[in-house]
Amino acid sequence: MTRTELISHIFTKKSYLCIGLDPDVHKMPAAFKQQPEAIFEFCAQIIDATHPYCVAYKPNTAFFEQYGVAGWVALEKVMRYIPKTHFIIADAKRGDIGNTASAYAKTFFETMCADAVTVSPYMGGDSVQPFLSFEQKWAIILALTSNAGSQDFQQLRQENGRRLYESVVLEAQNWGSPENTMFVAGATHGSELAGIRRLAPNHFLLVPGVGAQGGSLKEVSGGALTAECGLLVNASRSVLYASASPDFAAAAQAEAHKLQTEMAGYLGGG
Repeated sequence: MTRTELISHIFTKKSYLCIGLDPDVHKMPAAFKQQPEAIFEFCAQIIDATHPYCVAYKPNTAFFEQYGVAGWVALEKVMRYIPKTHFIIADAKRGDIGNTASAYAKTFFETMCADAVTVSPYMGGDSVQPFLSFEQKWAIILALTSNAGSQDFQQLRQENGRRLYESVVLEAQNWGSPENTMFVAGATHGSELAGIRRLAPNHFLLVPGVGAQGGSLKEVSGGALTAECGLLVNASRSVLYASASPDFAAAAQAEAHKLQTEMAGYLGGG
């Protein structure tokens, strides 16, 4: 999906909601635990219920990979089930040397039909470049993540006065363009988002941490929204597990609708 198409979908739907698909059998309604295709069936019902209110889905590959071959089969089915009108992010957080990165890129862009892959920049530009060689595909580069451990390295102050994540944002803009790179910037660091936006005024930011992790959609939007939106705000557990009862899909739909309604207001549509 191109940047122009993504922006069009955002303003048509008045939504910049990304729904993370992190299927956990221990949190699903009890009936799913008895089904051989529980992971796919659960995700499919979530997608059916929420697709009018979001513009992107982000399957977290670890929640599928843990089940071996069956998990990979479920992941591929889920990614092919997502409507083509939606931006598909493989949340794989890959990062390795060039030839290995090329294999990862082929996995998610050619076999799994993802639009984007989350990648770690720790090994430098040549570990990210293979993901940028695919037309109309994206690399989403980890900058400032939402977990508490982000302070261990990402927030370290360097001799030049910048924090490490700020150097990542500045340097990585030389690897690609706003047409094929985004940055991960956690909602739990809401006060930092305005600074990241100043460093990368034209790039999309993928913002996890809204909902169960406590990030504020209002703060995120106020600090980083642009005239072209420039945001994909991810909600996972707060949508997927809004209810553990048989009405889980309706509860997920209601939560997604609530987030979309708030986003419409920030976009000027409500």
